[in-house]
Parts: sequence; C-alpha cells; structure tokens
Amino acid sequence: MTYILGLAKNERLKREIVGQLEAAKKECEETGHAARRYKDFRYQTRKSWTRERRVLGKAEHLSKGANLRFVVTSIPSETLDAESLYEEYCARGDMENRIKEQQLDLFADRTSTSLMRGNQIRLWFSSVAYTLLQALRRLGLEGTEFEHAQCGTIRLKLLKIGAQVRVSIRRVLISMASGYPYVHLFAEVYKKLRSLKPVPTWLALTLHYQRTIAFRSSTWNLKSTVSLD
Repeated sequence: MTYILGLAKNERLKREIVGQLEAAKKECEETGHAARRYKDFRYQTRKSWTRERRVLGKAEHLSKGANLRFVVTSIPSETLDAESLYEEYCARGDMENRIKEQQLDLFADRTSTSLMRGNQIRLWFSSVAYTLLQALRRLGLEGTEFEHAQCGTIRLKLLKIGAQVRVSIRRVLISMASGYPYVHLFAEVYKKLRSLKPVPTWLALTLHYQRTIAFRSSTWNLKSTVSLD
C-alpha cells in the first residue's frame, strides 16, 4: 500500500526549497506568469517520525506572491518523478472538490430523515442531478464561458431563471425576460443539445435493464442489512 499526504509547512521545510523559490520568483518576474519548481528530498521530524521519508516540495511564485506546498509519500522516485507525483496529489484534491460541489450545490448532505431508505433516495436524487449537470457541461457548455463552471453557477445562471410559460393545443411557449443576461448562451446550449443524436432504442433498453437490476440488487442489500441490524 502506498500513500501521498499533505504536509504542514514549517521553517525546516521552507529552508529546503529556498533555491527553488528564488528561481521561480525570477522566472515569474521575467515572464509575468506563474512559475513552479520542485525539489525531492528526504526528511524526518525531530520527534514523531521514526525514520526518514520522501518529501516533495513545490515552490511556486504567483503575481500575488509565493505559494509553497509539501507532500510526503511512500512512492519511490524511480516509480514517479516529482512533478508527476504532485499532479497525482492535486487530482485527489480535485475529487474532493467535486464531492464538495455535490454536497453544497446539489444538497447531497441532506440526509436527516429517520429512515435509511429515505436518506438513500435523497442521495440518489442528488447523484442523478450531478450526472445530468456534468453531461450538460460536457455536451452543451463546451467552448463557452461556463464550460468549467460549478453546478451552483449553472443552476443560478442557466436553470434557475424566471420565464412565462404558455401552453396551447399545438405547442408550449416559453417567454424569457428581455433583460436576461445569458439569453444568447441559453440559445446556444439549447441548439447544441437539440443537435445531439438520440440513443438507439436497443441501447436505451439495455441500459434501463442494467439500471433496474442494479437498483433491485442495492435495495435487496439494504433490506438485508437493515434486517440483520
């Protein structure tokens, strides 16, 4: 088993990457862009660690100033170099951000009912909503200013908007406010989604069957768990 963990900064660690930080600062001042340097070294705390461990220091200089980060890992340098190791660590942080996004923007943390089934169905609704918004980002918002927007931003600016809906025998008319600032983006996304090819019937039925089996299986497992407890 291997690990990559964030390590709190201290004066000893900072001294290890003074040279890298100076080089990054010089490059940032010359180019006007953020610059990074990495240093791979062995480190041991004075009391809590029983041996030396591999530590990676990232010295980054931005327009706002220095940005230092340290991680400790059991992965040897022969397996993963310093830059690749730090990118691997950042990917973990991005996954945590996606979980946080679902919790805050799509209410995945609202599991306060007294029954486990009720909490489970709430979490399923939140997960389905996140899947739909992720598909919207990938298929409809690609190349737009909201391509990398969070779910809360998409809800607030593209979905949670006021409109007048009129239903007639032949059609449904939706009239948006003339002052809606994203009307052109809304029309562009709508056009992209309308141009998508529909899923073939055989594939839709297959997916529906697989999801039904998975749903019944998870429900049975839940019932079994509850009865055993």
